[in-house]
Amino acid sequence: MTTARENEILARVGPGTPMGALMREYWIPIAASDEVKTDGDPVRIMILGEPLIAFRDTSGRLGVLDHRCAHRCASLFFGRNEKNGIRCIYHGWKFDVEGQCVDMPNVPPQQDSKHRVKVKSYAVTERYGVIWIYMGERAVAPPFPDFELNDLRHDEIRVQMIQQEYNWLQGLENDIDTSHFGFLHLGGVDAADLVPGETMYYLASDRTPQFHIEETPLGLMYGAYRPADAANTNTHWRLAQLVVPFWVIPPAAMLADQIMIKGYIPMDDTHTMVYTIQRATQQKHMARLKSGGPIPGLGLTPNAKNEYRPNTTDWFGRWRLANCAENDFLIDREAQRNGGVFSGITGLNVQDTAIGGMLGPLADRTHEHLVPSDAMIVRARRKLLALVDGFAADKSMKLPGVDDPSVYRGHRAGNFIAPTGQPFREAYEEQMRRHASAAPRWAAE
Repeated sequence: MTTARENEILARVGPGTPMGALMREYWIPIAASDEVKTDGDPVRIMILGEPLIAFRDTSGRLGVLDHRCAHRCASLFFGRNEKNGIRCIYHGWKFDVEGQCVDMPNVPPQQDSKHRVKVKSYAVTERYGVIWIYMGERAVAPPFPDFELNDLRHDEIRVQMIQQEYNWLQGLENDIDTSHFGFLHLGGVDAADLVPGETMYYLASDRTPQFHIEETPLGLMYGAYRPADAANTNTHWRLAQLVVPFWVIPPAAMLADQIMIKGYIPMDDTHTMVYTIQRATQQKHMARLKSGGPIPGLGLTPNAKNEYRPNTTDWFGRWRLANCAENDFLIDREAQRNGGVFSGITGLNVQDTAIGGMLGPLADRTHEHLVPSDAMIVRARRKLLALVDGFAADKSMKLPGVDDPSVYRGHRAGNFIAPTGQPFREAYEEQMRRHASAAPRWAAE
């Protein structure tokens, strides 16, 4: 069982917390690139409990700064983005994208001290149409991870953002809990109505998968496995990755086709921005009935899109789903009873988001009763706690993936069929050699 102390360590991410310190050693996504426009309005960013502003100057350079002016702490969100700097509207002090004060107009020239004044700023880069920052204590930021996404052109990548109004770990744990799929998403479906050989058929046919878990250089991976045929000569594997500290690679498509990362990025202790960055052309699970119609409740149709509330400019005003806790996620009790929608909630993303919301802003894990199907949850918590404790004791500790960007290669997730009896790791490595740009690092060890 997770203790109250362990729950606090895992969940709390603000300045001075052990988990927050660990996360700050990694590159962190904070916004879509097109949210921050050249000479445009500053954007409020809440990340790991720190209120920041992002702006793009006249030359197109990005700045991510503490939102407080270094003079009297007026918020630079209200500042004037002008001529390669952000100018505070209180006394006119101006700062460049690195936080350096470049103008102090309310001070006589002989008393000007702008060269000694700086607002806290963070190293920044852009990848995949997303803005990333490094918040750690290193003088030089670590190299950016060599995700397999780096092989794709910008127009081959799709980015989705969804804000969840609860703690980061609740969403992440849902994505490494594969046995929920047969109930939350497919509980109202009869496997006899699905197309044999498609992933949804396997998930609905056997709602009690067995599990195999392996350590990886970046965290953990699990395979949930089921018979793929009546003779049990082949096995259906559903494989997912935990990439510490806040990434998962869920089995959202066939492993042969899927290039994807999904991050549960803490805005603070009770708000999370979920980034799904993936190959735009990868095939989703076929979510159809034998009749050709869509599976009720999933919302997995070719033109399906998330429905969002309008964005606002406050700290938590971006990328919020229209179906939310305030309207009970628009649960349809009639569909729940008679419409083949087990949860009564429509939309795969909404169903997953609703579950985290039901646990409250910050779940109390001491009330849980875990069972063998929760093995990946247990292992993930132990992995994260060990990293946090180790890094708290030794700041020179070598953290997974921070200094070696190449280790991110060889990590995929997805569904595949392998001969029954072939060891999980061997089956995975064979799939990677056949379909990916790099075999798993540990395959050569």
